[in-house]
Order: sequence, then structure tokens, then C-alpha cells
Amino acid sequence: METVFDSNALPVHERIEAWVEAAASSFVPTHLSFPEETAFEARVKTTDLGAVRLSALSYVGMRSRRTPALIRRSDPEYYQVTLTRTGRHAFDQLRRHSLIPVGHFVVHDTSHPFEGIILPDRPRAESLMLQLPRRLMPLPERQVARLVAEPIPGQGVGRLLAQFLLTVAEEGAGYGARDRVRLAGATVDLVAAMLAHRLERDGDLPPESRQQVLFLRVSAYIQEHLGDPDLGPARIAAAHHISVRHLHRVFRQHSTTVAEFVRARRLDKCRRDLADPFLREVPVHAVAARWGFVQPAAFSRLFRTSTGLTPTEYRAIHAEAVDQPCAGL
Repeated sequence: METVFDSNALPVHERIEAWVEAAASSFVPTHLSFPEETAFEARVKTTDLGAVRLSALSYVGMRSRRTPALIRRSDPEYYQVTLTRTGRHAFDQLRRHSLIPVGHFVVHDTSHPFEGIILPDRPRAESLMLQLPRRLMPLPERQVARLVAEPIPGQGVGRLLAQFLLTVAEEGAGYGARDRVRLAGATVDLVAAMLAHRLERDGDLPPESRQQVLFLRVSAYIQEHLGDPDLGPARIAAAHHISVRHLHRVFRQHSTTVAEFVRARRLDKCRRDLADPFLREVPVHAVAARWGFVQPAAFSRLFRTSTGLTPTEYRAIHAEAVDQPCAGL
């Protein structure tokens, strides 16, 4: 489900060969060259979501070329969607050459030759690469081809996709099989929505994809405004230019309600803060108020119903767990 390659675990003279093998098995075969072979370092953590694969990469400079001969030998027919995080990235495909600024996406198609050049502006360049079969993309290939090797800003739906991928990359090891299937579908929908918006073809997306993206946008909005005690269906619907009835229907499709979703996310934040040893001196009622619970007695009842403990008991148990290792020193 999750694999990690770190060149620093190998002798220097073995690193490049091991990386070439790891890159060929994790991505698609390419010809790789390195400007500073003796200083080569690379790390990749890959999370599989069924047919979709997400890789968090960091590496020193390299050049990657996918040639017609390599394509004839093996082509899984993938789209590769890369989010640049640090470093300088340049891509060339379908007679289009672009420098990709940090925080932008770039798409390339494994069925056509391409070249990528990565130069670090820190000790390493960093990126997230998403691989998904072309057959899963709801947009026609001719439309996607218009965006190949073009920098796509991480704004709007792109920002939502970037946040989503960063979360999946960080938490990948904790996902079960059902979570991975759900996340794969959400990932494809977000990529499709970003590309459709860039093409000004939002209406070409299937209705289910549009609904999924709406749910993810609303979820992100809720996460950003959990501390507002006035956060409710009317405000959430207005922020997304939809009716309250439509909003409730979107959440019913995910087997929950708006109120239940908001309450669960707020409780998650409260549990995190109450377990944080650096926040021990913050009163329980202040923790609750920080996340939108303005009535201390009601918060305590809700917290106990959710966890089986009062907020004070929950904090004490976690404080004891943190302090215990120190007792034997």
C-alpha cells in the first residue's frame, strides 16, 4: 500500500542504479541522467490508491526523457500530474516547452515522448506526482492534450487538489482498503475539475464528478471556518452559491448531515488540542470556544457522548501517557 525508497540508505556507488530501477517500477521507464552523479540523492514515498498512485519525491538535479522506443516497449497509458513544491522544473511534450513555477501543476501523457529537467534551488527539489490511467479521466483526450506541459496554477480547484494530495501523502499509511477506493475516485474528480476549469469546460464533467468536487470544496471551507460559532448551512450554502436544500442533498449522498459533519470535525480538533502537552494550561472552555463550541456545558456533554470521557478526563489520560516515559529518567 505504501513504499519508500531513500538513496541515503545505500552506498554512494549504488544509488543511481537503484534509483533508476525504483523509478522504472514506480513510474514509467525513462532515460535518466544526472549532472552531479557523485552527489546524487533521492527519496520517494509512494501511496497506492487502487489504480491511482501518488508519490512524494525529493531529489537532486536530473534529466528524464521518455523516448518513442521506450513507449513502444511499454506504455501503461497514464496521465502524470505533478505539483512542484521546490526547485526549478521544465517540461517538454507535444512541441510545448514550459518552465513550471513552484506551486503549479503540470500534466504529461506517457503515450507521447516527453522530457523533464529538474534543478534544485535547495539541497533537493520536491514534488508530488500523481499517476492515473487515461481511461479514468472523464474528459476527452483531445481536450487534455491542450494542457500537456502547460503550467496550471494551484488556485481555486487547483488549491483544493494540492491540499488534498498533501494530506493523502502525509496520512497514506493509515488508510484502509475502502478509504483508498474512495480517495482514488475523489482524486480523479479533482484532477478532472481542475483541467475542465482551466479549459473553461466545466459543463463537460459528469454530474457525479461535479457533486464530488462540490462536497470536497464545501468540506475544505468548513475546515477553514470551524472556529466560527455562526458556521451553519445557510452561510455555507451562500459561500458556494447553492441553495440550502442542495447543500443538504450533497451531504446526504455521503451518508451524513451538515451539522454532523461540522460537529465531528470540531470534536476532532478539540481532541487534538486536549491531547497536546503544550496546551495543558489552556482551559477546557477556551479549547472548546476556539473550535466553535460556545456553551461549555453542552460541549462537555457532547464530548463525553463521543469519547466516553469528560474533556478533563481525556486531557489527564493523555498527559499521563506523555509524562510516563519521563518518570523512569
